[in-house]
Amino acid sequence: MKKIIDLHCDTLTASANDGSIMEMPMYNENCDMDFNKVPEGVKWAQAHAIFMPDEYRGEKAITFYNSVKDSYYNQLEAFGDTVVQCKTGEDIEAAWSEGKFASILTVEGGSVLAGDMNRVEKIAGDGVKVMTLVWNGENEIGSGHNTDHGLSDFGKAVIPLLEENGIIIDVSHLNDNGFGDLLKVASRPFMATHSNSRAICSHRRNLTDEMIKEMVKRNCLIGLNYYTAFISDEEEKNCDYADMFFQHICHFIDLGAEKNLALGSDFDGAHLPDCLSSPSKVVEMYDYLLKKGLTSDQLDNIFYKNALRFFHENTK
Repeated sequence: MKKIIDLHCDTLTASANDGSIMEMPMYNENCDMDFNKVPEGVKWAQAHAIFMPDEYRGEKAITFYNSVKDSYYNQLEAFGDTVVQCKTGEDIEAAWSEGKFASILTVEGGSVLAGDMNRVEKIAGDGVKVMTLVWNGENEIGSGHNTDHGLSDFGKAVIPLLEENGIIIDVSHLNDNGFGDLLKVASRPFMATHSNSRAICSHRRNLTDEMIKEMVKRNCLIGLNYYTAFISDEEEKNCDYADMFFQHICHFIDLGAEKNLALGSDFDGAHLPDCLSSPSKVVEMYDYLLKKGLTSDQLDNIFYKNALRFFHENTK
């Protein structure tokens, strides 16, 4: 029986045809991460991100966060027979033992804090376990790859407070200068929930070898992203995405990250290759990678064990 932990999806804010957020997206056939699409017998843990658009700041950001958070809790109540919110590694294993899917609440975008330190305790109380500091643009904490601006003074001050409140820092989307700033203020292991290797695919959203090595030293966790533009620089019609995905894994392993590597699909937030376009395809990818020469121990680490260990060691 396969087990899978996925560190990032945007399903909670997936858009309907009219541009509004879908109703009940956890079980919606129009979503990539529809729990009905998980093959029978597979134990699945999904980190569900509340994606914060860059243009939402201040009260608008708070209102948006609250609306999606309320939708999330409505779904947990509606689907309580099959899905349970999990905050620790123990919670994930308990959900699986009960035959349920595990859901971890996360936030993608530090604008959720609206520049207010007091909101850290508030979102921690809501059960948020991971926060992606920025998206592509700027917010009160720092900036993504749209600029070279690093962390703000507020960003540098809020990192320790997030750690103290049990919210894991996520550096996916953070630009290079911001990553360097983070290393000076972070004292606990952090994540890159959905980022690949820049040596294999040159997009600025991916991690450099130096970043990866530093994350290995700090016992961090890195989730492999399925977005075509982060897997390969080649034009899509010429690309074997499954093989390129394999090359990313091999490069991470060569850098010593075998025990730091996990999955971070970006379901419902990116254009995905057919070979990774649904939960069932991810299960098939395990077998493909096994045939490519990776061992079952290596793949079990990547597909769930590394992430499960990280949650055991870094959450409470």
